[in-house]
Amino acid sequence: MLDFQTTVRSRQSIREFLDKPLSKDEINEILLDAQWAPSATNTQPWITHVVSGQKTKELKEILKDKWAKGEIKSDFPYDQSLFPPALETRMRALYKLIYDGFGVAREDKEGRARMVPLNLEFYGAPHAAFLFMPSIADNVNVAADMGMYAQNFMLSCTARGYGSIPQLIFAMFADTIRKELGVSDELKLLFGISFGYPNWDANVNKNRTQRVPLSESVTFHE
Repeated sequence: MLDFQTTVRSRQSIREFLDKPLSKDEINEILLDAQWAPSATNTQPWITHVVSGQKTKELKEILKDKWAKGEIKSDFPYDQSLFPPALETRMRALYKLIYDGFGVAREDKEGRARMVPLNLEFYGAPHAAFLFMPSIADNVNVAADMGMYAQNFMLSCTARGYGSIPQLIFAMFADTIRKELGVSDELKLLFGISFGYPNWDANVNKNRTQRVPLSESVTFHE
């Protein structure tokens, strides 16, 4: 197990995994760590569905088919065009890092299009956790609780030598994923997390995003 500082500062989004599944006991340990996230009035609103094995393979094909047909529908709106300049700059820097990692040039539109299915194939991860939540009021507080749960989940993966990546693209197939996993329509899909053993030989996993200096995000008052 890694120490806390190493865990937090070495966590990264993995975009190529080894074909090496975790055991049920190993997955349960990650989930137990995630459970200890804080939540408003200890409501613990998270409902997690984990897919592995044959179900993972089936879901990959279903999602790719839905994407090809343009059958997408999210529970919550998401529009990158609304990002203020500072956030858009960081987003574009991330995209460049990813494309460079996969060896895809900016002008290679076909190459970029071929990268979308990689998302829907969980980047080769043997497991994925889908995070569902009840819809309450404007959902902000519940979503905040879910974010803390997700961070615990991903930090647990890192500390144990595994890797993970939170994927918002899964939210675009909320109805499909609910149907395939037998989830009630009353629960909303926030996003999914693919996880497993990272392929550290993959170039895309060797490139890391940077963080802004504290002076850009923190103000001290004395």
